[in-house]
Amino acid sequence: MRAVQITEFGGPEVVAVRDVPEPRPGAGQVLIDVARCGVNFADALLREDRYLASVTLPLIPGIEVVGRAADGRRLAAMISSGGYAEKAVAAEGGAFPVPDGVDDVAAVALLAQGLTAWWLINHTARVRPRESVVVHAAAGGVGSLAVQLARLRGARVIATASTPDKREFALSLGASAAVDPAADDLTEALYAANHGEPVDVVLEMTGGRVTDQSIAALAPFGRLAFYGMAGGVEPGLVSPRDLQRRSVTVSGFWLMNALARPEVLREAYAEMSGQVAAGELRVVHGGDHPMSDVRRVHADLRGRRTTGKLVLDPTR
Repeated sequence: MRAVQITEFGGPEVVAVRDVPEPRPGAGQVLIDVARCGVNFADALLREDRYLASVTLPLIPGIEVVGRAADGRRLAAMISSGGYAEKAVAAEGGAFPVPDGVDDVAAVALLAQGLTAWWLINHTARVRPRESVVVHAAAGGVGSLAVQLARLRGARVIATASTPDKREFALSLGASAAVDPAADDLTEALYAANHGEPVDVVLEMTGGRVTDQSIAALAPFGRLAFYGMAGGVEPGLVSPRDLQRRSVTVSGFWLMNALARPEVLREAYAEMSGQVAAGELRVVHGGDHPMSDVRRVHADLRGRRTTGKLVLDPTR
């Protein structure tokens, strides 16, 4: 079968389409004929050997697929690797039925990105109605869904995005205000966007000064949920005494840990796919690309030239 394989770490040039053996499902697994596979920023980090988990080469990247099982079921599935391929093997517990009214791009977007956004809002940050929620990188895959899910929870959303077009896009998704994260004083900018008040929740995946100045913007009992470091710069040290002084919480989240709770993820996926089918949740299509264009897709992703959900078509 055709698949994308990485045999060395590096830039987009190290991803290549090759012929590889088909995977074989074991006990409790299902073989999926892949219609679309998702592309995530984590795939670029993995390719560069900067991912949270250790990686052994050669490797077929990709952690999310949608397609058909041999028995005809249409399934979307989270997998540990192997998604950039014509066929992929998934655990039955990590494969979710896809309802009518949810296209392939949306079905994939609700996996790593949708489940991350859902967990951050419902579990990690525990967003409540009428709270102010800052969503960094609001035009991205996780961010665009988090803006909408927070709003559906009754929160007031403040989005950040790097360009005027992306900030306008975040406003179109339901954000009440949009801020440039490169502002000289991001803390003050977030205060201003929240009518001069500190904020209740921050969903953060940039790192560096963005994390530090976001923590400074938290109100008493505020929560910052850290789920990535796209900027590549570690935040400064957080003082436990300062956290105590303001009764704020800084927590981390990695979706791989949530895979141990498939029943919760199944509930989350069913909830979000129902919202998509009902027109309540909008998945932003960021590009439906042939798998043969994977190097260009990775270059665009790493260069921050993408918006919404990117997918690969393994048949092309």
